[in-house]
Amino acid sequence: MDEEFEPKLLYILCSWCGSGGSESARAHGLKYPANVLPYRVNCTGSLPPVHILRALLEGADGVAVSGCYPGDCHYEGGNYHARRRVALTKAILEALDLGEDRLWFRFVAHGEGRRFVDTAAEFNDHLKELGPNPLNEITTT
Repeated sequence: MDEEFEPKLLYILCSWCGSGGSESARAHGLKYPANVLPYRVNCTGSLPPVHILRALLEGADGVAVSGCYPGDCHYEGGNYHARRRVALTKAILEALDLGEDRLWFRFVAHGEGRRFVDTAAEFNDHLKELGPNPLNEITTT
């Protein structure tokens, strides 16, 4: 394991619950790793798999996606769409032998700052163990 490696982690959050979790963390003074880049979308259900794949193709070592819990989506089921799209994207990553474990999906509610921070830190540690995204070697040569 390379101790110098700091993964590039994109954390996609819905504008309601996911980003609410990050706001709750900030309000309580909770910190997440500095190399985590939060990215807010209106609803994770509107996130096409190609955007996740593009993030990995363009240098992210991992992508986490967090949205509302089942039954709490402001868009009546967007979180279910997101969960299915993430599962589809994981299957694509596995079929291409790129590792489905570079993509995580976690439900995070508005007041769950600790869950947001813990997920970011846990995924960051997981990516450190995996090492750099193998696509980075292909795209930089």
